[in-house]
Parts: sequence; C-alpha cells; structure tokens
Amino acid sequence: MSWPAHTIHFIDFEGSVTSGILEYGVVTLRGGEIVDTATRLCRATGRVREEDAAVHGIEAAAVASHDPFTAEFELFASLRESGPLAAHFASAENTMIKSVWAYPRQSPDFVRPGEAVADWGPWIDTGRLYPQLYTGLESARLEVLVGRCGLQNELDRVALNVCPPDRRRYHAALYDALAGALLLRRMAMEPEVAAQSLPWLLSMSTLDPVKREAMTQGDLF
Repeated sequence: MSWPAHTIHFIDFEGSVTSGILEYGVVTLRGGEIVDTATRLCRATGRVREEDAAVHGIEAAAVASHDPFTAEFELFASLRESGPLAAHFASAENTMIKSVWAYPRQSPDFVRPGEAVADWGPWIDTGRLYPQLYTGLESARLEVLVGRCGLQNELDRVALNVCPPDRRRYHAALYDALAGALLLRRMAMEPEVAAQSLPWLLSMSTLDPVKREAMTQGDLF
C-alpha cells in the first residue's frame, strides 16, 4: 500500500521544554485528505520567556486556566497507535513530546509492518523531505515552502474553518500543522512520490545515514 493511503497525523507544538507545551495542533490525513483536526491551549509548566511569547503570541496568564498538556496522553498515545506522526522539522516536536512522556504505549512499527515499538517516532518530516525531493529551494522554512508551492490561499481557506479566530497565523499550532499537512498532501500529487511505501517515506525523513540504513534493511520498497 502506498503511503498516501495510510492515516498520518501532522503535529505542531508551540512552547518550549522550559515553558512546556502551550498549544498543540493536530491534522489527520487519510487517503491524502484532511479528515480531522484538534487543537487547544495548555497551561505552562515553567517560565514563558518574553522572546518566545513574541513569536507564538501566548502569554502565561492567557493559558493559566487551561489544563496542562499532560492531560492529553490518551489522545496522543491513540494517535501514535493509529498512524505515524509527522511534523515540519520533527526533531523539535519529538524533543518536546518526549520531555513530557518518554514513551507512548506499544504501537505499530510502521517501518517494519507487523512489529511493535514503544517510541513516538520515526517521524515523517516535511522539513527534510522537501529539500531532497525538490531541487533549487532557497529555504525549507514552512511559510517559504507554502508560498513556493502556491498553497497560501488554500491554507487560509482551510484555517478559516478549523483554527481559532486569533490563531490563524504562522507560529500558531493548528495553522502550522495545517501548513505542513498541505505540503505533505502536495507530495502525494507527484506520481513517482505517491507510489512509494510508508517505510520509504519514513526513511527519507531522516538524514542520519546510520538510521536510514537500519530503516531500509530488508525489502521495504
């Protein structure tokens, strides 16, 4: 089965290891289409630095009445069980979720079908995939790629329906997750890319040659 047919959960977090996760956004793709979204603000568990708040627009006082991100283990463990997680430059999301929960429950190993693993990854990473698949990119920044691919109008149209009114901008969790999900969906429009397997997509999402070799051992393609 080619990778677009799978359920994939594109995730973005706002916050830091210092402040804790202050906002999450999740966009679920299935069959190359957006089928679900989720987002909410989360109470800080540490200091919210002024320089961070200037970027993501979330002050500690604004989230003080919300439940902390730790209340969402069941949601994120269930997401990981049903499909691989994706992010744009996924090392940040992986670091942040592991700072809260080192491991999920035993979940399918989407690199080696039929096996199980207790890990949030491996992640699908559009920040790593795009520079490999499309030459001549001046930047792999999320907003640059969205503009380069002609997706900005579609992003704003979808965001109008699913994002909170004051969070329809870059560095808002669901908006950024939507942007990444649209980039991933665009890849599925390339016949040669769309024909590839999920293990191929996951292996291409890492630049570590040792990890990539370990992931591609065996007949994965």
